[in-house]
Amino acid sequence: MRVSKVVLGIAGVGLLAVGAVAFAGRAPRYEFVDFGTSMTPTTPTYRAALSPASRATVKEFRIPILDATVEVAPGVTYNGWTFGGTVPGPVVRVREGDLVRIRLVNKASMPHSIDFHAARIPMSRAFRTIVPGDSMSFEFTARDPGAYLVHCGTPPVLLHLMQGMYLPIIVDPADGWPTRVEKEFVVVQSEFYLGAGNSAQPGQPDWNQALAKQATYVVFNGRAFQYQAHPLEVAVGDHVRFFVVNAGPSFSSDFHIVGTVFDRVYPDGNPDHALTGVQTWSVPAGGGAVFETVFEEEGSGAGTYAFVTHAFADAAKGAVGLVQVGGVTVASGIGH
Repeated sequence: MRVSKVVLGIAGVGLLAVGAVAFAGRAPRYEFVDFGTSMTPTTPTYRAALSPASRATVKEFRIPILDATVEVAPGVTYNGWTFGGTVPGPVVRVREGDLVRIRLVNKASMPHSIDFHAARIPMSRAFRTIVPGDSMSFEFTARDPGAYLVHCGTPPVLLHLMQGMYLPIIVDPADGWPTRVEKEFVVVQSEFYLGAGNSAQPGQPDWNQALAKQATYVVFNGRAFQYQAHPLEVAVGDHVRFFVVNAGPSFSSDFHIVGTVFDRVYPDGNPDHALTGVQTWSVPAGGGAVFETVFEEEGSGAGTYAFVTHAFADAAKGAVGLVQVGGVTVASGIGH
């Protein structure tokens, strides 16, 4: 395997060996995550619930690029291209001020690259294309809090995105989010453009459909309707934060939860940009936002709530799910 290394950010700091290394005067420590061995669960659904970022100030992630057959709708499979074997790829979560190290390994059948929207680094060096069997490393300091897209930037970018090559990166504010929450979820909206397929014969990409913006499916977290059959679960009284990232490649995500109002929306996920009392907020292709609401007893309490893109032609193609509050059984015939 050929290895190319790009070091950006702190001069003279190279890649560290796998393990935990203490830094003098800079506790906490170094963390290494290999997404080749810690794959995101996708059964029965892509895991939307999030854990907090670690307190490590240097975080390194190994991200393998893999060809994979993925399920994009009930009983419909697709020959996709992935980061880490899933669509979307794994969640990268860091804190503002962290040094983020990326080790990208191309184990797929064709050239690919990676583009971090959260990184302030030269595209020409860090986001270049690598061929099968090659790898590269780079690093950047996470300077801007928010919810960001990561995707393959190899031309034609439309093809690589519609094949599934994207993941979210969350950059938490250095001093934490302004409000306390009990639950956090990630929701990545995206589109698939494919010919006929099923569990026995995976679907193939349809380039002309993609150019015409005629999506076969519009999905949350890689699979149509998955959170209708298996709703997200929260308790009555929970304050809940949704990190919404829109991978596109072409549609906006008009994010809305039926039966509540967002107490706060942070466009791009920056808490300095907080909006209050929002019913629906549009996240452009390639963008992100953070949404907060509370399911309290005297308001949006026990019950079932749909979360959707309010562009309902897209919701009808799969971008709809349910939040179940308080263990209430989902009633048949529920709307949306």
